[in-house]
Amino acid sequence: MKNVTHSFVFLAHWPSAGSFGLNTDILATNLINLTVVVGVLIFFGKGVLKDLLDNRKQRILSTIRNSEELRRGTIEQLEKARIRLQKVELEADEYRMNGYSEIEREKANLINATSISLEQLEKSKNETLYFEKQRAMNQVRQRVFQQAVQGGLGTLNSCLNTELHFRTIHANIGILGSLEWKR
Repeated sequence: MKNVTHSFVFLAHWPSAGSFGLNTDILATNLINLTVVVGVLIFFGKGVLKDLLDNRKQRILSTIRNSEELRRGTIEQLEKARIRLQKVELEADEYRMNGYSEIEREKANLINATSISLEQLEKSKNETLYFEKQRAMNQVRQRVFQQAVQGGLGTLNSCLNTELHFRTIHANIGILGSLEWKR
C-alpha cells in the first residue's frame, strides 16, 4: 500500500509543463471536479432524470385526466340526482295536494253523509213519535169508548125495563121500516 501512496506522491512532484499530472491544490481542483461530476451526472443522469420526470408527468397528467373524468361523472350524477330530486319533490307536492284535496272531499262527503243520516234519523224520530202518538190516542179512544159503552150499558141496564125495551125495539123497527120504503 505504501508503494501506491508513494507513486501518487511521486506523481505530484512531476513538473507540470507539457505533461499530465495530479493537481494537489484542493481549492482549484474542487471546482474542476465538481464541474466534471455535474457534467457526468447531467450527461448520464439526464436520460434517467428525464425518464423519471416524464413518468411522473404522465402519472400526474393521467391522474388529472382521471380526476376530470371523475369530476364530470360526479357532475352528471349530481345533475341526475338534482333532476330526480325535483321530480320527487313535484310528486310529493302532487301527493300532498291530492292528499289535501282528498281529505277535503272525504270531509265534505262525511259531512254530507252525516247530515243525511241526521235528517233521516230526525225523520224516523218524527215518524216514530207520530205513530206512538197515534197509538196512544187510539188506546185512549178505545178506553174512553169502552168506558162510555160500559157506562151506557150500565145506565141502560139500570134504566131499562122490559116495557122500555120493547118500545125502543118497536121504535127502531119503525125507523128501519120507513127507510126501506123509501128506497
